[in-house]
Amino acid sequence: MPQTRKPHGDVREILLDALLDKVADDRFPSLSMLDMIESLLRPDEVEIYVRILLRNVRAEKYPSMPLLRRISALTQ
Repeated sequence: MPQTRKPHGDVREILLDALLDKVADDRFPSLSMLDMIESLLRPDEVEIYVRILLRNVRAEKYPSMPLLRRISALTQ
């Protein structure tokens, strides 16, 4: 029987990394993608996520209020 190789990291980490990359590259990430990320986050990963969102906020002259509210909720 052939051995299956485990990927580096678990599937949650792989999916989270892929989604974080998408959000980092997208000016207007979808709310459903952000919801999925937040459902996958562990407490020690929240800061990384918030920093990515803040980078998007800084890039916009008029950042979206829903995104600002989301960031605010994550920091409390």
